[in-house]
Amino acid sequence: MRERASATLTTIVVDDEQLARDELAYQLKDFPEVELIATADNGLEAEELIQKLEPELVFLDIHMPGIDGVGLVQRLRARDLDLPQFVFVTAYEQHAIEAFRLEALDYLLKPVERGRLAESIERARRVVQEKKKTLVSSGATAGAGAAPKLSPAPRSKLLVKANNRNFIVDASEVIYATIDDGLITLVTTNMEGHSNYRTIEDLQANLDREMFWRVHRSYLVNINRIKEVVPWFKSSYQLRMDDRKHTEVPVSRVQTRRLRELFKL
Repeated sequence: MRERASATLTTIVVDDEQLARDELAYQLKDFPEVELIATADNGLEAEELIQKLEPELVFLDIHMPGIDGVGLVQRLRARDLDLPQFVFVTAYEQHAIEAFRLEALDYLLKPVERGRLAESIERARRVVQEKKKTLVSSGATAGAGAAPKLSPAPRSKLLVKANNRNFIVDASEVIYATIDDGLITLVTTNMEGHSNYRTIEDLQANLDREMFWRVHRSYLVNINRIKEVVPWFKSSYQLRMDDRKHTEVPVSRVQTRRLRELFKL
């Protein structure tokens, strides 16, 4: 995350009506604690932006063509991701119960009143700040607590399932791993297939952490297989990997600092 992001809420606005998006974006300019990093006009685009940019706050319309706001949150929750805070913004009152069942932070009615918008932003700021404090304190407690957990010895071989066969590859040949809908894909120097691990965390825990870096919640990369660092959106970066497709992997805002330190950017 960028240096100034600790004092701001990285935010996305999602609404299929351009006037509504522009109006809310204009209102958000009055709040220095909000950093608007992107807008989207449909649920699919919003889903992609949320996974790539990892915002802390999303203002989300309910009635949209294709995937509506409620459906989008349900899809993201089904993937067991670390989700942003959602504020539903709609002209209809009847969806409030469903919104709060999905643990939405707030529910704003259009046209959005500045006072209510301020309340939502302040609530989001407190929740995100508390979450960060909890993560820091839990990390400190783990470091200063009782006997640390022993990590398993890094695996030098991995199983890759491809074309109804089970191949064994050297871990060093893995270029990157990615997860989608609970299925992990491994891309190696010679092939692409699926892993028998269920989560990226489990996979990383069994590999050499000096070599394999969790650059994004959905991606684990082999540092030795990074071919290029590509400047991307709002001072963020993507990594162009050394596979046949030269795949570009997003770097989360949380990991951007480590990227800069690693390559002296």
